[in-house]
Amino acid sequence: MLVSLLSSLALAGVTIAATADQWRTRSIYQVLTDRYARDDGSITASCITGNRQYCGGTFEGLANHLDYIQDLGFDAVWISPVTKNIEGQTAYGEAFHGYWQTDLYSINSHFGSPADLKNLSNALHERGMYLMVDIVPNHNGWNGAPSTVDFSSFNPFNSPDDYHLPYCSVTYDFSNTTNTLDCWLGDQNVPLPDLKTEAPNVAQGYQTWIKELVSNYSIDGLRIDTAIYIDSDFWSGFEEAAGVYMVGEVFNGDPSFSCPYQNYLPGILNFPNYYSANSAFSSTTGSISGLASSITKMQSTCKDVTVLGSFTENHDVPRFAFGQSDWSLAKNLLAYTILGDGIPIVYQGQEQHYAAMGSTNGNDPYNREALWYSGYNTQAQLAVLVKAVNAIRAHAGSTDSAYWTSKTSVVQSDSHNIVLSRGSAGKQVLAVLTNVGSGAGNSNLQINNSGYTQGTVVQDAVACGKATVGSGGSMNVAINGGVPSVYYPVSLLKGSGICGN
Repeated sequence: MLVSLLSSLALAGVTIAATADQWRTRSIYQVLTDRYARDDGSITASCITGNRQYCGGTFEGLANHLDYIQDLGFDAVWISPVTKNIEGQTAYGEAFHGYWQTDLYSINSHFGSPADLKNLSNALHERGMYLMVDIVPNHNGWNGAPSTVDFSSFNPFNSPDDYHLPYCSVTYDFSNTTNTLDCWLGDQNVPLPDLKTEAPNVAQGYQTWIKELVSNYSIDGLRIDTAIYIDSDFWSGFEEAAGVYMVGEVFNGDPSFSCPYQNYLPGILNFPNYYSANSAFSSTTGSISGLASSITKMQSTCKDVTVLGSFTENHDVPRFAFGQSDWSLAKNLLAYTILGDGIPIVYQGQEQHYAAMGSTNGNDPYNREALWYSGYNTQAQLAVLVKAVNAIRAHAGSTDSAYWTSKTSVVQSDSHNIVLSRGSAGKQVLAVLTNVGSGAGNSNLQINNSGYTQGTVVQDAVACGKATVGSGGSMNVAINGGVPSVYYPVSLLKGSGICGN
């Protein structure tokens, strides 16, 4: 029924206008449009990441390969910015990523036509999936020195009065508010002219544009690039005009800095947990205690952690597998990404253990590989894990609506293991995560108080083994090869298809 309704609305050109409440139940797959799928369906077409050039991924290619994303259990897709960008070669390659926009009212022709974008939106809605579009309100892009910028070439903000002048460069000292809000990102080679978003005409221009964009393409949510660099007064009018959930990029690991942005935006990307989770699982000596502390700190500092964006890789940070090849550690990191607080976001290629080959640091541009090289393999180790964990998350929410608004509880932790619980009593998902690594062999972990009642039979949704809860909620669980386990009452799994139930 939901799929039918979404399809009817999309085909009628009506915006779904998904709220934060609706988004918190979703699981998001992040796509770099140019690097996901080509029109011709090729899985061998050349894409040399170090060249920073367009590789031919399109809206149509993505629409033709939605089975892969949906089969992994994702029901929302975040795509690259769709607006027209700098054309041609710059000092840093071409604008295949979409963050150097020049014309808000033109669709990036490298990705396809306006009709192609509408078709993608319709294709998602026909499957009951949401569309999230990346947008860049902070700046435009220019190929050349700051002094050479031709403001008249931009649309719609084509006057120097629409920008912060004279030119100055962002220093990333966020205590200097004037520098953060008024100076330019980029550099002398590709400067990013900083829009005067505090100016009424710019704010109103953006409101007009976003209302039309969301309506024209039936967009369900927005990811806001470089949200730190935009004045806070801009957001209320913009959000009202958009009418959909927005999640902002606040690229900072300090909760006391990041969380206040939720006073202006419905959600933010959870960078503090990104850092703590990667630290916990990046080695067998990672800081589990740091992760436990980060979970509770974010819950006490942020307004609502259930609508934060939970991620452990994206296009702006190093690939996990670049620094750590251990598959078991990667599985634990992904399980945490999906089952921790917030709306999970998995970046294309993370589920294929992409490692930014050829890079010296695992970062841009080498972490922006073409996914088609994977052959869209749903049987890859991490892909199988992602599907299983997405399935138990979705099932838990369908069984217990309070799951979506509940916060993750740290049941217990030690130097190598952390046990997390989420959901109503008796219906909770119990995740047992570890950083012992794949070489640790098999062992057992005693859980003192799982929260389940004595005699409850629970099943691991990953390996499908079962355990019976002892007195006081105690459990003795196996940790085999460092793989995570995710327990749920067998009595509540009937009809789920999970582990044959």
